[in-house]
Amino acid sequence: MKIFQNLVNQIREIIGIEFGIMDETGLILGCSNEAMVGETYPDAADILSEKSNIYEKDGKLFQKVYIKNKLEFIVFINNEDENSRKFLSLIALNVTNVRNLYEEKFDKGNFFKNIIIDNILPGEIALKAKELHIPFNAYRVVFLIKVDKARDVQPNEVIQSLFPNKMKDFVIAIDEEDTVLIKELKSMDDTKEIERAAKAIIATLNTELMVRGQIGIGSVVDNVRDIGRSFKEAQTALRIGSIFENDNTVINYNNLGIGRLIYQLPTSMCRLFLKEVFKEGSFEALDQETLLTIQKFFENNLNVSETSRQLYVHRNTLVYRLDKIQKITGLDLRNFDDAIIFKVSMLVKKYLDKTDKL
Repeated sequence: MKIFQNLVNQIREIIGIEFGIMDETGLILGCSNEAMVGETYPDAADILSEKSNIYEKDGKLFQKVYIKNKLEFIVFINNEDENSRKFLSLIALNVTNVRNLYEEKFDKGNFFKNIIIDNILPGEIALKAKELHIPFNAYRVVFLIKVDKARDVQPNEVIQSLFPNKMKDFVIAIDEEDTVLIKELKSMDDTKEIERAAKAIIATLNTELMVRGQIGIGSVVDNVRDIGRSFKEAQTALRIGSIFENDNTVINYNNLGIGRLIYQLPTSMCRLFLKEVFKEGSFEALDQETLLTIQKFFENNLNVSETSRQLYVHRNTLVYRLDKIQKITGLDLRNFDDAIIFKVSMLVKKYLDKTDKL
C-alpha cells in the first residue's frame, strides 16, 4: 500500500537503518530498500509461528502488529545497536496509527457506521459517498440483529459469511449483541429478498452459534442519506417487538400495527384508559386459565366452537368462562365492540408493565 511506503520515506532519514513493513502473508508493503517492495519475505512463515511478539533472526528484529486483536502486519529492522528495538516499537506504533486513520477515512463500513450513529454531518454524506465510490442512489434496507452473547464466534462474522458481496452489502458490529446489516435491494418493493435474508440470518444463528436472534427491519430507502432513518426504524421495531411481539424473531417497522400507536402514547394517557375500561382490581382478578381462554378466543376470531375444541373443553364450559369474564370486567367478548376494547386494553397493559420495569 502506498501509504506505508510514504510512512517509510518519512522515517528513513531519521533512523538511518534498513527497515520495512509486511502484511500477515509476508508481502512487503513498504521498505527503506525500495527494491524489496512487492516481494514476499522468505521466512514469513517462521515469524508467524513464533509465539513471542518480538522475534530476532539473521540480524533482524521482527514485531507483530495487531489491529483489533487480529494480526495485520509485521515490521522489521536490522538489529545494529541498542536503539534498534526502540525504533522498531516506534515504527509499529506508527503503522497502527496510519492503519486506523486510513480505516476511518476510507473504510466503507466505517462510513456507514458513522451514518447510523449520527457521527457525520448530513451535508458531508454525499461527498464522502462519492469519495468512496458508493452509489448515492440505490435501494437499501437496514437489519438490526440482536442476539444473546455468543462465545468464541462473533455474530457479525457469521452474518458476514452470508453476505460476502462487500461492494453492496455491509455488515457492521455495534457491540457483542447488536449487528447491523445494510443490504442493497433490486427495487423498493423487494419484500421477498428481505424475508429471505431475515430467515437465513435467524437459521444460521440458531445452527452455527446456537443462540436466539431477533431482527428489526427498517423501511427501504433509496439514497445513502436516509440509511440513518432506516436504522432508527429498525431500533424502534425491536423495542416495540420486545413488548408486543416477543415471540416473533423478525419484526418489520412497517408491520407493527396497533403496537406502534400504543408505543407513541404517553403512559399517563394509557393508565387513564385502563382505569376507564376496568373497575379497580377487575383485570387482576382474572386467573391464568381465564387469560389463556381469552387469548385462544381472540386467536380463533371469537369462534366459540373452535376455541372450545383447541382448549379441550366443552362448549358450555367455555360459555361459562366467557360469562364469568363479563361479570368481572363488564365486557362481553362475544360482542365485537367489547372484544376490541378488551384486546386493546391487554396490549396497553402489556406496554405499561414493560415500561414500569425499565
